[in-house]
Amino acid sequence: MVNKSTDIIASFAKGLRVLECFGADSPRLSIADVATRTGLDRATARRCLLTLHDSGYAEYDGKFFTLTPRTLKLGMGALASLPLPQIVQPWLDQLAEQIGQSCSVAVLDGTDIVYLARAAQRRVMSIGLMPGSRLPAHCTSMGRVLLAALPEDQARAIVEASDLSPRTARSLTDPDDIMARIAQTRRDGYTLNDQEIETGLRGLAVPLFDGRGATVAALNTGMAASLHSPETMIRTYLPALKKVQAGLRRVL
Repeated sequence: MVNKSTDIIASFAKGLRVLECFGADSPRLSIADVATRTGLDRATARRCLLTLHDSGYAEYDGKFFTLTPRTLKLGMGALASLPLPQIVQPWLDQLAEQIGQSCSVAVLDGTDIVYLARAAQRRVMSIGLMPGSRLPAHCTSMGRVLLAALPEDQARAIVEASDLSPRTARSLTDPDDIMARIAQTRRDGYTLNDQEIETGLRGLAVPLFDGRGATVAALNTGMAASLHSPETMIRTYLPALKKVQAGLRRVL
């Protein structure tokens, strides 16, 4: 189906662009901030923001706008309609209880991963993670697993389109270095991220397959780097992740 220009509500599309500006790293934005991030003129950005405020989707203190919990209805409705979160959540709960560490499942969306399900044993990141949370794909364990499932040219295009600014002193910032790590992930069938997304945090991830062997999501566990060496973490937790990987392959 080809949409005609008369079928598109341009103002609605602009409002969605404004909503997408907000995130964990940008919870409070001014009109000027939103205009810069969206490419809209200040007057249009202002009208979109005030409409969100009037509709209950944003708070406004006279300078900065912040989204309200009402916006969760938009994303949670989409997540709830997906069967995958419903299928994986009991497996995640059981895995987290078994290994005593937080576990998550995510999918790839552009240059980010989006969390679909999570079972938290303890908070290991400075930001709270929940279904709908987004993180960069290129520097996360689940992101690299998902990028490894793509053809190399597609994975490289995503990496090169990403913001490669270092998150920590250990972050890889050269596309070739990141692609080498993705290639290693493809060979090994898993990856360990050692404090590249946040200092003091390690993540271990494996792909989740459907019955045909296609990667549909990624599964990980994350924990404080002080708990184990990378080698011990792999030896201790990879078998449990692989067991859930095999079990979910039979039901996805």
